[in-house]
Amino acid sequence: MSAVERQLEDIKETIASEVPNDVSVSDVTYEGPELVVYTRDPKKFAGDGDLIRRLASQLRKRITVRPDPDVLSRPGEARDRIREIIPEEAGVTDLDFHADTGEVVIEAEKPGVVIGRHGSTLREITQAVGWTPEVVRTPPIESSTVSNVRNFLKQERDERRDILERVGRQIHREEMSDDEWVRITTLGCCREVGRASFILNTPETRVLIDCGDKPGAEGEVPYLQVPEALGGGPQNIDAVVLTHAHLDHSALIPLLFKYGYDGPIYCTEPTRDLMGLLTLDYLDVAAKEGRAPPYESEQVREAIKHCIPLEYGDVTDVAPDLKLTFHNAGHILGSAVSHFHVGDGLYNVAFSGDIHYDDTRLFNGAVNDFPRVETLVMESTYGGRNDYQTDQEDSERKLKEVINRTVDRDGKVLIPAFAVGRSQELMLVLEEAMRSGDIPEVPVHLDGMIWEATAIHTTYPEYLRDDLRDRIFHDDENPFLADQFNHIDGGEDERQEVADGGPCIVLSTSGMVEGGPIMSWLTHLGADPDSTLTFVGYQAQGTLGRRIQNGWDEIPMDDRSNGRGTLTLNTDVETVDGFSGHADRQGLENFVRTMSPRPEKVLCVHGDESSVQDLSSALYHEFNMRTFAPKNLETFRFE
Repeated sequence: MSAVERQLEDIKETIASEVPNDVSVSDVTYEGPELVVYTRDPKKFAGDGDLIRRLASQLRKRITVRPDPDVLSRPGEARDRIREIIPEEAGVTDLDFHADTGEVVIEAEKPGVVIGRHGSTLREITQAVGWTPEVVRTPPIESSTVSNVRNFLKQERDERRDILERVGRQIHREEMSDDEWVRITTLGCCREVGRASFILNTPETRVLIDCGDKPGAEGEVPYLQVPEALGGGPQNIDAVVLTHAHLDHSALIPLLFKYGYDGPIYCTEPTRDLMGLLTLDYLDVAAKEGRAPPYESEQVREAIKHCIPLEYGDVTDVAPDLKLTFHNAGHILGSAVSHFHVGDGLYNVAFSGDIHYDDTRLFNGAVNDFPRVETLVMESTYGGRNDYQTDQEDSERKLKEVINRTVDRDGKVLIPAFAVGRSQELMLVLEEAMRSGDIPEVPVHLDGMIWEATAIHTTYPEYLRDDLRDRIFHDDENPFLADQFNHIDGGEDERQEVADGGPCIVLSTSGMVEGGPIMSWLTHLGADPDSTLTFVGYQAQGTLGRRIQNGWDEIPMDDRSNGRGTLTLNTDVETVDGFSGHADRQGLENFVRTMSPRPEKVLCVHGDESSVQDLSSALYHEFNMRTFAPKNLETFRFE
């Protein structure tokens, strides 16, 4: 009998001794980080609302209780009874029964109503029909991504269950080493923006944090071939943690599966869906531009299948000596500060990912309150000594001025925008400005993946700012459904119609003017002196967006738009700071200043060379802490 099997037998005995005599425990197994308990008495289990909580506290594990398949009521009968129990205002749209696990997936417009106070309705459902309810939200804006991901995972339930059981055994394996140390190896994004990737290494475990590309630098990928990473073989990596879905952090996650990786990816649920959307588009753009894609769509599906979604605040075992907790990073939907607790109180490391410290219209600001943190690995995108963005109110005022000035001369405002995050922030600003009369009501055209990304945002309102969530689901005032917003889905013909029409605003990907539909919009509007090209997001070095910001007006369109040569840019060019999803220099300093507890060491990463060095120096002088501006392929050891 293996160590894991002995452990499960001990746990089964402990559970059996704790539950009432008339409640059976037929099996206990691991599925990923969760302990799954099978019982022939699910109704009695559900009758004691504190039982699972007591067991989870005693065993220090996340517990899911499932009924044995042979004690379940028939789906037809269960369906009717469940609909009787759930209040009508929940808006149930689908019930999907899975006899192999005894789960019924309830899709509803208002999941909170299905769950009930402290889970009371869920317990009532189990008591009535025996099935274990799992609740998902019906997207208020139909999302093909969310639908496709859910249907795919439904089809792959058997294989996914095998994956989770294998991962569970790996997490709970017996520790083999008595050594105690922690190492962090930098595989990318050091003294540069993009290709974020790190290895967190203990004597027992290796975890890869992020695996992105570098905007404007084709072929520059993380140093995955080193022995600390995949150089020792794909089995070298125990787990992958994805902080958020932007391509400079997620683009090459599917490549790991091409190389033979077969382990878990820990991320939030919206990060999983957005990663699928953005990486498939990444392949599509590569094909359209005649570049060989680094992997196939099959590897994207494998990545999705291996995702284990975690919620903010849940402490989760990811290895025998490693616990992971996600906290809101305030950057984009589902973005997470990743906190690792190593060993039995040995060491604590937090990876910020990308953060926004202050609240925005879209998100609450980043969390920086932890039980313990010895070392912080922190982004420094705007870490330069002069990288102070205007505050939100001033930024919105300047944007409104640009729009009013352009519309007054019958021009069009063209905004290159990241599909995820900045576009939705701008939509909220534009919707309110038009509603209040600060700018005229003109069409706002959304091109590329922006509408689909917006639909995903409305699927996960619990990740949005509190008052926005309330507007969407309690007041029936979904600002994303305003009449002004138009999804461009007619391709070149519709773009030509817009270009020939009256004043309007166009939000289009890509945000750094590196391919995508923004190139088409430049051909339609770039020669128009009455229109304005307006940058609202970070433009990395080497990207066309940065070059235009720096004064380029001869735009190479070959290889970007069907070999049309060079375009002379005659539009006004404006930059409106303050809409970035990144904290500025002040925000980064405030994140560290108010961090509880304040870390002993900070590694400043994910910024141009001057930015990381400036921030590292400032934190050292201001807070008297050890700071570093590492290069790629450096290793730091902590004990």
